[in-house]
Amino acid sequence: MQAVMVASTLAIISLILPPVSIVSSAAVALVTLRRGAYEGVWVLLCASAAAALLGLLLVGGYQFALFYGLVLWLPVWVISVILREGRYLSLAVEIAVLIGVLGVVFFYLYQEQPAALWQVVLTQMVKPMLDSSPEVPVENVRQSLAVFAHYMTGIIAAGSVYGMLFGLFLGRWWQAVLYNPGGFRREYLSLRTHWWLALATLAVLAAAWLGSGSVSEIAWNVTILLFVLYTFIGAAVVHLLLAGLKSGRFWMPVFYVTLLLIPHAMAPVALIGLSDAWLDLRNKFSKQTDA
Repeated sequence: MQAVMVASTLAIISLILPPVSIVSSAAVALVTLRRGAYEGVWVLLCASAAAALLGLLLVGGYQFALFYGLVLWLPVWVISVILREGRYLSLAVEIAVLIGVLGVVFFYLYQEQPAALWQVVLTQMVKPMLDSSPEVPVENVRQSLAVFAHYMTGIIAAGSVYGMLFGLFLGRWWQAVLYNPGGFRREYLSLRTHWWLALATLAVLAAAWLGSGSVSEIAWNVTILLFVLYTFIGAAVVHLLLAGLKSGRFWMPVFYVTLLLIPHAMAPVALIGLSDAWLDLRNKFSKQTDA
């Protein structure tokens, strides 16, 4: 019941403060990881019903709150079950990214012109800013939105996957603190992927560069999601490297704050994560540290 209250209440609050949704998802993840899929799904369903009731009381309608809760918690429950049964954090991260990839593909199958749809949405979003700032070059903004719209599907999916995984990580960390101190750190630092998935990533990137039309656009949006996967893996590799330094306690917070404040810094981190599939950077760093 505590998990139901936390998840449902914070889900409603996250409509105003989106980062709060991570804590809401973590509540579902914790129960699923500790007590199993059955009790986890009961928390999910009860929290969805509670969120619908709160939506009915606060805004006079339950449909949006119910749908929002299911979309928020169901993927987290799925990857929590996979982590509990498979016991490999890397597999859970890969499945989360796969869910995002399937979402992108299905959206393109459902929507004939996704870029046109996103361009309309983005135009409506920036319209108040353009109306209040006449000096802004409207034509340049429209051109930028037209380009940006082609990648919005992948960006939205990547944001959802980031939120899903942060919720899973927080729930797993809570579980480790309560029942297995240090367990989450070991799992996180062992994050890696298979070489064949890295080859598939390069193939998707090649299709994005060399392809044209819808094939290229879908490939670029899938590449954005694969970028999420290798950002986490690269961050684990860099974390392990910094942990071996005498000043590691200082540089690790700087590293993660940099990733949050400067998104461009994720690119080299993702490249490290991709190259780790072949170079096995962790073992090299550990050997250098031991030496």
